[in-house]
Amino acid sequence: MRLLLPYPMMTATLLGVWLLLNESVAPGTIILGGVLSLGTAATLGVLDLPGGRFRRPQAALSLLGVVLVDILRSNWAVAKIILRPGGGGRVSGFVRIPLDLRAPYGLATLACIVTATPGTVWVAYDRRRNTILLHILDLVDEQEWIDTIKGRYETRLMELFE
Repeated sequence: MRLLLPYPMMTATLLGVWLLLNESVAPGTIILGGVLSLGTAATLGVLDLPGGRFRRPQAALSLLGVVLVDILRSNWAVAKIILRPGGGGRVSGFVRIPLDLRAPYGLATLACIVTATPGTVWVAYDRRRNTILLHILDLVDEQEWIDTIKGRYETRLMELFE
């Protein structure tokens, strides 16, 4: 069965998204979505993706809560910067953050978290040094950003993916 359908959850999810995007459950839509979902899953099987296990759903929910709160706070901070353009000599800059996390899916998740948070952008990842380079819109204290990334995100991601 695994040979015919290597990623059953991925196939079902893709079919579900296809049906939602098309806003139809007509037979033609289901057949076309099924063929595309099966083709995509077969392609993923050929890519030889790195293994990974998702563990600890409680830790995932905790991480989700932290990320949502941080995104709301960051939205508020960026809105204040934009709506008060002359207020207070803001300095943007780059911060290099050393990581202990090496799991590919953990790093990808960290990249998504950082990029989804307004005011921060993941610029580069140095595999040899295992560091990331971030651009921060309002850089006040580099050490605070290092502590935030390592303490709030990296430790939780290591629980999930390492």
